[in-house]
Amino acid sequence: MSDQRLKPVAPEAYTPAQKACADDFQKVRKTGFSGGPWGVFIHSPELMTHAQRMGDYLRFRCPLSGKLSELAILLVAREWSQDYEFGVHWKHARERGVAQSAIDAIRNGRRPEQLAADEQIVWDFVTEILRVKRVSDATWGKAVAAFGEQATVDLCGIVGYYQLLALTMNAARVPPPEGEPRLPRFPD
Repeated sequence: MSDQRLKPVAPEAYTPAQKACADDFQKVRKTGFSGGPWGVFIHSPELMTHAQRMGDYLRFRCPLSGKLSELAILLVAREWSQDYEFGVHWKHARERGVAQSAIDAIRNGRRPEQLAADEQIVWDFVTEILRVKRVSDATWGKAVAAFGEQATVDLCGIVGYYQLLALTMNAARVPPPEGEPRLPRFPD
């Protein structure tokens, strides 16, 4: 794979709009950034601001548990073969209760052998919408029964948001985080 297309912008080279965006990111997230999606999005500060706001809600304030949202993120990252996203979020998933065996199975493109009932619903919902581009009545009904309407809509939001990050990082050729391997590639 070729080198990363967009290098992160050095803070001393920020435009006024980039500086305001980075300062806002620091204020809200209580951390800076150097790469990943934010290293790409800083090239479009207004897009970055809106993406950050959506991400803050979906990761930290939506009604789905951290475990279920992180499971969904891993599924999106695997579907898009997005090395950075998977490399960051597998640790979050493990910290929030996703079994290492499930993380390894997803990394290798397989359905985990043992999933809790709520994890099975997320697996079915996310893989169905990613692969079929729709969700069946049965899958929708299970999600609403288990999580409620708002959380089911938020699950759609998580899938869409992390696809935005994945496709943007894939287009910009963002490498995996330092020390993380690339995801296995599978033939089509």
